[in-house]
Amino acid sequence: MTRRRLADLRTALAGLDLMPGELVRVQEEVPARFGVSSHYAKWAGTPAPPPTGPGPAVLFERVAPESADAEARAVLMGLYGTRRRAAALLGTTPAELPRRLLDAVAAPLPPVPAREGRAPARGTLAPDLTALPVPVLTAEDAGPYLTLGAVLATDPETGVRNLSIHRMCVQGPDLLSIWMVPGRDLEAAYRSAQRAGRPLPVAIHLGLGPAVLLSSCCPTSLVPPGLDELAVAGALGGAPVELLPCTTVDAEYIADAEYVLEGQLLPDLAPENPHGPAATPEFLGYQGRAHPSLPTVRITGITARDGAILQAVSGPGHEQSVLLGFGMEAAVLARLRELDAPVASVLCHTAGGGQLMVVLQWAFKRTADDDEAVRKASASVLEEFRMAKLVVSVDEDVDLESDEDLWWAMTTRMQADRDVLVLPDREGFPLDPTQSTAYSPALSADGRTAKAVFDCTVPYAQQGRFHRPRFTPPSPDGT
Repeated sequence: MTRRRLADLRTALAGLDLMPGELVRVQEEVPARFGVSSHYAKWAGTPAPPPTGPGPAVLFERVAPESADAEARAVLMGLYGTRRRAAALLGTTPAELPRRLLDAVAAPLPPVPAREGRAPARGTLAPDLTALPVPVLTAEDAGPYLTLGAVLATDPETGVRNLSIHRMCVQGPDLLSIWMVPGRDLEAAYRSAQRAGRPLPVAIHLGLGPAVLLSSCCPTSLVPPGLDELAVAGALGGAPVELLPCTTVDAEYIADAEYVLEGQLLPDLAPENPHGPAATPEFLGYQGRAHPSLPTVRITGITARDGAILQAVSGPGHEQSVLLGFGMEAAVLARLRELDAPVASVLCHTAGGGQLMVVLQWAFKRTADDDEAVRKASASVLEEFRMAKLVVSVDEDVDLESDEDLWWAMTTRMQADRDVLVLPDREGFPLDPTQSTAYSPALSADGRTAKAVFDCTVPYAQQGRFHRPRFTPPSPDGT
């Protein structure tokens, strides 16, 4: 797929139509409650429960909303369900995409007002969330969830714009609960609005182009506070993101979004699930736990493009891990460059949700000192990145995109008594159920973890013993 200039979601889908097997269109009507998730489960990929494996993007053309008298609408799942497809949507490869992100962060391209006549036409819908085809994934879920809702808001104190994805549960026709990970920019803007004694105006987007969505998933270690994610998206996509003013709140929205939910982030709190302990499946593969009290968003208006497509993810699966992983890879690559470490490539494996398992590919060693340098740099990733739990280090002749090659390297290039480095009781991530004192009394508190480096690189002095064969193609004359 050739690179496009800031392609919107529909342009991305049109590109997939030219790639055999990458997009499936489901024309029969399915319900938003369980129908979308159960149909897509076989293609979601680990950490979704088996049997599953990476598959195509799936456009459900007719999804029946919760409201019985609402019309069926389109839902898209799995657009970023493989690393290769996600990178191809931006005209690049999985290995190159983290470097493209670093370039975009270094030279951001700020958003601009949409030019007259350029923005897609939009219609106004009733502010009724139950009329939208928002999926319910499992019978334990608290309700329908916006799983790829990208929230755009401006901090009233700093004037800094932020675009980020948060899980939001439909609590009523015009009410959402929202889980903001503590310490992120949206929470800071929310606190600023609280100090000013007023709600925070927001625009929630459902259905965005690849450059914008991927930029919204980047970690703070890559896109620090003060740097606009939309400016990163503009540089990544090759053209400025275009914005328009909302009609019911004092906020901006991205002009080519499929759906825009205008609203106010309120100080009022509500339980995420008034009827049970579960939220919705999390990206590490386990059922999420509902929060007893969360901020709420009051929806004041909804606009949509004609034939709008609601984009969602299926909790655990390759898609969410891929979206989280590329930004993490760029951040790790930047950190190792600061250390002048000879890293060739970085992969954040989908089995770890794109965060917990980091594979580092190193340039072939040139001196005996490189043995210790690789180990120190590998350990530094675990110390620097709270989410990282495992680092697997391999040589340049190992294919990072092949699980079989990674397991082969671990099997034939590692001895556990000398090549495994354990860092005990470090800050971790509590959604991993092992990161608790109930699982390991060696941990000083819940949310802490033991971390490990698996050094599967060949020692410098023994490189001659680990030579892989190379198969030479025959010459034109058959010899």
